[in-house]
Amino acid sequence: MAMKVAVYRREHFNAAHRLHNPDWDEAKNYKVFGKCNNPHYHGHNYELEVKLVGEPDPETGYVMDLKILSDIIQEDVLEKFDHKNLNLDVEAFKNLNPTAENIVVVIYNLLRPKIDPAYELQVRLYETPRNFVEYPA
Repeated sequence: MAMKVAVYRREHFNAAHRLHNPDWDEAKNYKVFGKCNNPHYHGHNYELEVKLVGEPDPETGYVMDLKILSDIIQEDVLEKFDHKNLNLDVEAFKNLNPTAENIVVVIYNLLRPKIDPAYELQVRLYETPRNFVEYPA
């Protein structure tokens, strides 16, 4: 039986966003999204966890070198998201509401091509200490 191990890398970024559906009027947007629909945006201190599951390499003992994983996250996520307005500065959200659910899927899709498909990948995103999402579920 193969020995599979889960490894995690935690990162942090700050970003602003506005939850808004342009097909709805202001009243419906406010009713559904409340304060998160503020036309002047609002921000979060996001905590990001990236989980990989795989078999440790017999030579290194690593599932994956976490420094390499950190570098991938830095280049492909943090440089694009940190201290940005997600609605205005991140191409993926030009036509996609930047809910936590959508953000976590976008991050997964940015990381998946950079990580060996032999590894299972799961991304967890904390929008607040009590609210988080993960993909795939």
